[in-house]
Amino acid sequence: MLALADVDAKGFEKTPEELPPGISFSTHIVDVANQARVNEWAGDVVNEHGCVDIIINNAGVASVASIEEIEQEDFNWVFDICFFGVLYGSKAFMPYLKMQKESYIVNISSVNGFVPFPNNGPYNCAKHAVKALNQTMMQELRNSSVKVLSVHPGGIKTNIARNSRVLGSAAENDGANRFASKFDRVASTTAEKTAEMVVQGILKNKKRVLVGTDAVVMDILTRLFPQRFSDYVGKIAMR
Repeated sequence: MLALADVDAKGFEKTPEELPPGISFSTHIVDVANQARVNEWAGDVVNEHGCVDIIINNAGVASVASIEEIEQEDFNWVFDICFFGVLYGSKAFMPYLKMQKESYIVNISSVNGFVPFPNNGPYNCAKHAVKALNQTMMQELRNSSVKVLSVHPGGIKTNIARNSRVLGSAAENDGANRFASKFDRVASTTAEKTAEMVVQGILKNKKRVLVGTDAVVMDILTRLFPQRFSDYVGKIAMR
């Protein structure tokens, strides 16, 4: 049984045809940046399904602009969803997860959680914060029934780039379409493959999953050249 959340009903239009036959599910309209609504959702899920074994916090958006140009509202929009949404979901479901003999909190960070990209500051910061949150909870929940999985995808074929806010000088010369096209070229992993790897991570009791060859390569290079690789990424990205 799945309890699926989205910010509006449109996100559920294709859900029945995308799930395997025979899967039972419920749908919930949830703005993950609204802590009160997330808390309410957790209660709704338990009332409807009886218990919770796994929570996957996956909502994500981006504001594309330099730190100098970005407005605080656009920075907060990303951080409220990408970090606080994850925090609210983790905290809201944690008491119910602790009731189970074994349960999981799965929080989606990113390669941006260890490699920042220019003009993507809010997302970089939020995903670094998610990684730190995951590692903190791993320590604090060590002796409980709740396990934490930190997921770091590389380029995944989703609509996040097309749904991004492209602002300031980054928006010049049809910047929004150029950003989306560039993302499409480097996004090499499907959402279905990502989901499969997350499930395997849970089954194998992993604490960390890198999704995609690009994520694995960037992780290695970041470990070998912590600052030099970041400098190189910025140089290439700003061309």
